[in-house]
Amino acid sequence: MTEVEVRRSKRRRRTVSAYREGDTIVVLIPASMSRREEAKWVADMVARIERTESRRKPSDEELLARAAALNDAWLGGLATPGSVRWVSNQKSRWGSCTPGDRSIRLSERLQQMPSWVVDYVLIHELAHLLEPGHGPKFWAWVDRYPRSERAKGYLAGWSSAARMELPDGYDEVD
Repeated sequence: MTEVEVRRSKRRRRTVSAYREGDTIVVLIPASMSRREEAKWVADMVARIERTESRRKPSDEELLARAAALNDAWLGGLATPGSVRWVSNQKSRWGSCTPGDRSIRLSERLQQMPSWVVDYVLIHELAHLLEPGHGPKFWAWVDRYPRSERAKGYLAGWSSAARMELPDGYDEVD
């Protein structure tokens, strides 16, 4: 079940809003709202956010298809993954790759990010199928993706805002 935090504000008069903050949905309501109104609005806002997120989240099959398209477009079709899937156990990485079985795993935290950022992480992990480390050859593959620098900046900003360290390999610019 999703964790929910309700924040009451004396300045807020009529509006109710909600957003995801990590694993928590934060619902902002007026301080004058009754408990009954609060319960109704919290349920509505949580359902709205979960509906929006479910529409945005590509399935594992769609991720695999997206990785294949990115591979063809930017890596010359040389980095074919065996599987691509979302995982919930990556809290300090955006993604990981096991070249032996050609599997790629993406952190569910990416589901709240723009598609071009997810594409960058896919390209990053696909590049590991061609070059295992983070050396110059690896970055030459990754930097074929035209939004690489922008996505690196986005992930760095997100990590900074969340007071997280940027995962290894995502902050290097060679």
